[in-house]
Amino acid sequence: MPSPLKGRTALVTGATGGLGTAIARRLAADGAAVVLAHLDDWDAATALAEEIAADGGTARPVEADLRDPDAVRLLCQQAHARPSPVDILVSNAGAYPRTSWADTTPAVWEEMLATNLTSHYLLAHELTPGMATRGWGRIITIGSVLATAGRHDLSVYISAKAGLEGLTRALARELGPADITVNCVAPGSIAVPAEAAVVPDPEAMTTRQLARQCVQRRGRPSDVAAAVAFLATPDAGFISGQTLRVDGGWILG
Repeated sequence: MPSPLKGRTALVTGATGGLGTAIARRLAADGAAVVLAHLDDWDAATALAEEIAADGGTARPVEADLRDPDAVRLLCQQAHARPSPVDILVSNAGAYPRTSWADTTPAVWEEMLATNLTSHYLLAHELTPGMATRGWGRIITIGSVLATAGRHDLSVYISAKAGLEGLTRALARELGPADITVNCVAPGSIAVPAEAAVVPDPEAMTTRQLARQCVQRRGRPSDVAAAVAFLATPDAGFISGQTLRVDGGWILG
């Protein structure tokens, strides 16, 4: 089997969530050694590392609160420890709480920006000097089509995701001369296990969602993982500063 990422080390944040797990498995299958960053989820992270190892891959879990600059610094030091420095960052971790605009206090605003935007800055800022020194790197942020589409009760989340697309473009300009590409993958409506806890009527939601899409099925975590895996390869070396929507044709143009 081809191993386009053999010899590379990838750090995947939010690795125990639906998208993060699929991304980590795909990158490991493509040959990368994967660092599984998580928060308070040791059992799931350890189980995922064992599954990847059983399939012939390499993975190890590391815990960190990505809102804390010191924790991010320690995470990156631990990630570099073995088998090689991190040269692929998949900045996936985030949160999706619904809060009405009327109930969006300054404290809620600051907390959600720290989770969904500042954490991405902290990781990239810590890892890019090493990538620049080595002259190769891939940064892939995980955004959302809601940055374009909008939705009720998600003003802070959507603001953060729009900011993440802006950060992606700015870093692509700044880091391109060091042969570091920076791209954003923006999932649409992806069916993940956690959905059952927040969607009161999944069947009705699916019906509404398919009416928005060109492709008449729900997205799968593997769809997002495939896009991330491509952007991590040498074949994507001339693609940077882009937002790739993986949404079944929900947002056109």
